[in-house]
Amino acid sequence: MSVLVYTENWDGKFKKLTFELISYANEIAKKLNVDVTALSIGDVSDEELQKLGKYGAKKVLSVKDARLKNLENNAYTSIVSKAVVTENASVIVLSNNYTGKALAPRLSVRLKAGLASGVVELPSNIEPFVIKKKLFSGKAFANVCVKTPLKVLTLFQNSFEIKISDNNLSIQNLSVEINDSDIKTSILDVNKQTNKLLLTDADIVVSGGRGMKGPENWWAIEELATLLDAATACSRPVSDEGWRTHEEHTGQTGKVIAPNLYIACGISGAIQHIAGVSSSKCIVAINKDPEAPIFEVADYGIVGDVMTVLPELINSVKEFKNSI
Repeated sequence: MSVLVYTENWDGKFKKLTFELISYANEIAKKLNVDVTALSIGDVSDEELQKLGKYGAKKVLSVKDARLKNLENNAYTSIVSKAVVTENASVIVLSNNYTGKALAPRLSVRLKAGLASGVVELPSNIEPFVIKKKLFSGKAFANVCVKTPLKVLTLFQNSFEIKISDNNLSIQNLSVEINDSDIKTSILDVNKQTNKLLLTDADIVVSGGRGMKGPENWWAIEELATLLDAATACSRPVSDEGWRTHEEHTGQTGKVIAPNLYIACGISGAIQHIAGVSSSKCIVAINKDPEAPIFEVADYGIVGDVMTVLPELINSVKEFKNSI
């Protein structure tokens, strides 16, 4: 028996998200008195795979195939299913990101496994298996009971603390027959951002809305983000109007993020936007309207014109950093 974790990689490297999943799976494994097996799909070096042992994995199943460089739902589902059988897994853990949301339902159907998506805590009980998850875009929680022998869980990013649990790790190659018919994606061109912190990786995010009044004022967002080593984001109206690119759009129809600190500047707080940022550990809102919905979810609020408050905030951060 084991807990199986699908460990997504980015250009052959693991990120914080992966280590959080392994840490989470390791705590579940302790409750079940079993080991953690990580599954890696793609060209990942043994040196990189060894990092997974620092967070609790005892074994890594590695599947390397040049055709699997990009997510192929049918092929990846077949591989994870094979790993489940090989390891006699009782729990499958994936991230609650685009990849996890694509694979988890398919695995649930194929393996006849109960699915709990968007979980935020360890199971409160093992027999029966009860676990807490988010509902209604993070506006509510529910304790769900998964009754099937095999369980599929997707974990919300930044909802579980990374823990060091150094294990001796073994790496094994997993042989899976992949049908050419399962490979349907063809990448014709790739344009990657460089020298810019990605939203999904950032611990701090500085975001702007229509209260910024125009793209010419975005220097304040960017300067504060630079001072805080943060990523920049925006609300949907801002990206729709072309002030910022759509890759910075956070919300229900954009990127769903969960940084440690989210600073909302001139954002009213429409429900669609809140759905994408409500998992943030701390939300700071700046808005001149004291009745703005953003203040209902903010941990700290500043009522004032964002173009007056932001320069003062920038100066305060500079003074603080100079005093260290």
